[in-house]
Amino acid sequence: MSKLHFTTKHANEATVQRTWYVVDGTNQTVGRMCAKIAAVLRGKNKASYTPHVDTGDYIIVINCEKVVFTGNKLEQKIYDHFTGYPGGRKEETAANLQKRRPEVVIERAVKGMLPKNRLGRKMYKKLFVYTGTAHPHGAQQPKELKF
Repeated sequence: MSKLHFTTKHANEATVQRTWYVVDGTNQTVGRMCAKIAAVLRGKNKASYTPHVDTGDYIIVINCEKVVFTGNKLEQKIYDHFTGYPGGRKEETAANLQKRRPEVVIERAVKGMLPKNRLGRKMYKKLFVYTGTAHPHGAQQPKELKF
């Protein structure tokens, strides 16, 4: 009786094919949109997904100022950071941060959904977030990604 041996094909940097996608943030819920963006950045939408290799695609998010929060998150959600000095914890509501720097809302949400290691940092660099509809990546001919 012969044994069948199947080998799993693992992706590597030479075999990965990356695509550029553009996502319109108009009337999109922040968490739901960012979860799908994080999956595409990791490459989980491809059959060649390999956990230890960055197989993901590039994502361009436009109209980030038009994303919406559900419930009372706009007033109740707190973004904070620490300056490194004693008493240097700074807090800001989601409404204030979205008015001041709307791209940071998307960037922080997606970054929190990626792996916390050097592979996750490499994946995060493939995310580009812009206010308005204009972006400087026209030469890459991005395809529209619908959710």
